Amino acid sequence: MARIFDTSAWRDAFSPSLAELEMLAIEAYAHLPEEFRQLTGEVVIQVADFPTEEVMDSLSLETEFDLLGLFEGRGIAERWNPQTGEGPNRVTLYRRAILDYWAENEETLGDIVTHVLIHEIGHHFGLSDDDMETLEEQAG
Repeated sequence: MARIFDTSAWRDAFSPSLAELEMLAIEAYAHLPEEFRQLTGEVVIQVADFPTEEVMDSLSLETEFDLLGLFEGRGIAERWNPQTGEGPNRVTLYRRAILDYWAENEETLGDIVTHVLIHEIGHHFGLSDDDMETLEEQAG
């Protein structure tokens, strides 16, 4: 028996590109509480499909899908003594791992991106899981 469903919203859809996911992440970051965003200084948010070989080796990852995001930079305790040539704090989100996680879980893509941002920044700055959960609720 032939069945017709209204799947028009998905029929022609592609997964978000690197640029689209980056825009989603920048928007998610803008909705985080100001006090939290101040922790990061001038944070750069970028998106890559997968971690580099160097990151894979340094974190002893088994596959490219093992890492959703990575914070690189200096936490509050380290920022009092900046080093010459030091760049801004940076969060890299890994698109393919995030999309894989999204496909396997019942969460929106926006919620996953917000969660990864908060956790990458939050763990680096010593926030507890409860603090980060509160931030996610505030980001709504």
